[in-house]
Amino acid sequence: MNSLVGSDIRALRKSRGMTIARLSAALGRSVGWLSQVERGQTIPSISDLSAIAGQFGVTISFFFRTENQRPEERGLILRAADRAPLGSRETGLVEELLSPSLGGSFEMIRSTFAPHSSSGGLHAPRKSEDGGVLVSGRLTLQIGTLEVALKAGDSFQFAETAYGWRNDHDEPAVAIWVIAPPVY
Repeated sequence: MNSLVGSDIRALRKSRGMTIARLSAALGRSVGWLSQVERGQTIPSISDLSAIAGQFGVTISFFFRTENQRPEERGLILRAADRAPLGSRETGLVEELLSPSLGGSFEMIRSTFAPHSSSGGLHAPRKSEDGGVLVSGRLTLQIGTLEVALKAGDSFQFAETAYGWRNDHDEPAVAIWVIAPPVY
């Protein structure tokens, strides 16, 4: 386990609008313990990491994504082989965190939308700005009341607006998203 685990936990907690007291209560741990974990002064056990991952809807492997990297690269470079998948194929959306660290002012995500899948309606607006580019495939993006058909190479950007997506086609659609501030 590396030194980024604590900062990743803090970034996940803050991006979800969760207080340290609320997360520590959900974990059955003290605020002091969680504070030490977030500051890199205490290393959580595997069972603690599993519980923390469960609170944020990520797999435990999320916290080990840079474990095999050279120390000088950690937080700066994230190799393709070390990306942590987020979400599941059952939902029609699989995402990979591309950002080497969650401590910055934005995050990058690779989203793969399965053929004939959708978000199931609009997601509630969040306090973030989203932007991205469709790398391959075709995707229908709804931003507020606007519905647009995107094809590879098209880009988008919106802030604090309800949005949804739909892939009506037979091939997956892949987009690179940039979100500020980070939400994962």
